[in-house]
Amino acid sequence: MPLDEALGIVPYQQSSEELVRLGCLLSVMMPYGQASEVLRQWSGLSVSAASLWNWVQQVGQRAEAALAEVLAVQAGGEGVAPEPMAAALAALPLAIGADGVMVPFRPTPKTPKGAIQWREVKVGILARLGRRVTRAGKTVPQLLRRRLVAVLGTIDDFIPVIQLEATRQGVDTAPLVVWLSDGGRGFWRVYRTCFATAIAVLDFFHAAGHLARATEALFGSLHSAEAQAWFQRWRHWLRHGQARRVRQTLLHLIHLPGWSASAFATLLQVQAYFQRHHHHTRYQTFERLGLPLGSGMVESACKWLIQQRFKGVGMRWSEDGFNHLLLLRLAWANHRFDDLFPSVPNPLTDPSPNL
Repeated sequence: MPLDEALGIVPYQQSSEELVRLGCLLSVMMPYGQASEVLRQWSGLSVSAASLWNWVQQVGQRAEAALAEVLAVQAGGEGVAPEPMAAALAALPLAIGADGVMVPFRPTPKTPKGAIQWREVKVGILARLGRRVTRAGKTVPQLLRRRLVAVLGTIDDFIPVIQLEATRQGVDTAPLVVWLSDGGRGFWRVYRTCFATAIAVLDFFHAAGHLARATEALFGSLHSAEAQAWFQRWRHWLRHGQARRVRQTLLHLIHLPGWSASAFATLLQVQAYFQRHHHHTRYQTFERLGLPLGSGMVESACKWLIQQRFKGVGMRWSEDGFNHLLLLRLAWANHRFDDLFPSVPNPLTDPSPNL
């Protein structure tokens, strides 16, 4: 049959659920061609990359339907049960962050022709905040029980998915909830919609980047000694409890005459940015509470979850092909991969990453 040939299926071939599970697991971790070769080397069975793709679509469709069902329950006002959690973990603060990452897609379905279409995937991470001691003897935050969400869609598509995972991770009973993000307005709408009672932290490094913009507007460049001294002073104020002084200085500069139109516009934008986030830049207070000052945890999640698997050389995705594989990769990352194969006995080793 032509379809069988396209899928790499030989006559009378039957695939056990165990083999499908293994093929999907390998496809979650590496490109389909590599997964096919590893499966052949490991098992001696020849399963084409096209067959692996087909398996992922089938399992991904089941995962998609299951997620839609739970989201419908949530939208109907019915409670979603939190996942079981050890009391020691439940007593720790819950950190939540979100960011976006661009992925290359095919402009026309079922054909690789045409220029790449870049689309944003919105990624969220939820983790309990523990503590660990570094080799230098410094106590720093440690992320425990990390769970990931990701959506190819709008902020409105993303909100119910991160709400669902937050409920599963005990957001309503956590002793402290922390939101971490950069200045993207869409993600701050997620914060206001879902987690408005949480402590919100504006990523310090993004905030410092806006100070660099303002410094460049003042001096025309960041390279002079005077410009660097000005920037370092502002950055020190921001980091050490003097964010109000930063805002006041920006406000004073805006009212001085003689600015070019572009410099004035930049200063106005930066001042508005810090005014908008004045509750979210209390870095000295956040540090005393033992909270992270940056959104590195979600930036790392974007790289690990999305870039490593979906942005390889020459990769371009269809929407369904991307979404189905993403759901499997999320299931693996969140220790739920085995739930997709209920008829397969639990393996001796956990296929999910040690998160």
